[in-house]
Formats: sequence, C-alpha cells, structure tokens
Amino acid sequence: MTLVLTADHLHQMRSHGERMYPEECCGILVGQLLPDAGQRQLLELHPADNDWRPDVDVDDGNPSGAQGESQHLSRTRRYWIDPRRLLQIQRYARDRNLAIIGIYHSHPDHDAVPSECDRTLAWPDYSYVIVSVHRGQAVDVRSWQLDETHHFQPDPLQMLSIAP
Repeated sequence: MTLVLTADHLHQMRSHGERMYPEECCGILVGQLLPDAGQRQLLELHPADNDWRPDVDVDDGNPSGAQGESQHLSRTRRYWIDPRRLLQIQRYARDRNLAIIGIYHSHPDHDAVPSECDRTLAWPDYSYVIVSVHRGQAVDVRSWQLDETHHFQPDPLQMLSIAP
C-alpha cells in the first residue's frame, strides 16, 4: 500500500528527527485508508514524547530474551509511545472519521531500515516511516509495512504537491 503525504509532512518528520537527535523521535500518523486505491493518505502528524525507558516491559526482539541485556539501551536506540497517547489520538481520529494509519520514528546515525525491535513491535496494517538522522541531519526517509509473514517490505511514498 502506498503512503500519500505532502512535502510539509516530510519536512515535519525530518525536522522532528533533527531536533531530537541524538535520541529517537516518534509520532503518530493520522489520515484515511483508501483500500480501493491501495493508499493510506496522511492528513496529520502527531509528534509524541519518546517514553522509552529500560524498565518498559516489552519483548523487543533481543535474541537472548533477557531483559537485563536491554538495560544498556537508551532513547538513542529505542522509542516507545505511551499507550495512553495512542488511545488519545485514536479517539481524536475516530471523532473526525479518520484513523491512525502509521507511526514514524528516527534512527540516529543509522539507516532508515527497520531493526529487529521495530519488526517485533510493529502492528499489521500500519505504515512505519523511518527518518535516518546522521550527525544531526536528516538524510533519508523511508516507509515500511509488514507483510503476511510479519516481515517488513518497502511501503512506497507518493508526494502530493498541495495539501489534501
């Protein structure tokens, strides 16, 4: 499915990643699902606080499965959106006949390619936009979606020249 967005949306995500560097930024994509056209149309970005902390109890894809090994990680390598924030945005979107269509986050000093943690925590039917930020500058933006085997595949981006 193609993610349709504007240059302003792209600018906002890149700027958020640069402002938060060296930590990961994150946010929620709100818009419309257009299944007949094979598209998710982004209408609004909702930046979120990166609430990741070592005691977040999630299976982050750590191969050893030992939570203690993830204790050395920080917001420079992980992000977490508080479920209460997701629920708040879900209600906001629903009240406007919109939906959460995806999540964006940055990869400081890494490529815009999903990590194993990204894959493990991802939900089907969402676009996952990753902003690669190297030395404080956003250098690449890519979108991904899960396939039926729970592996990421490229999610094409289509730029609109004007706001929808």
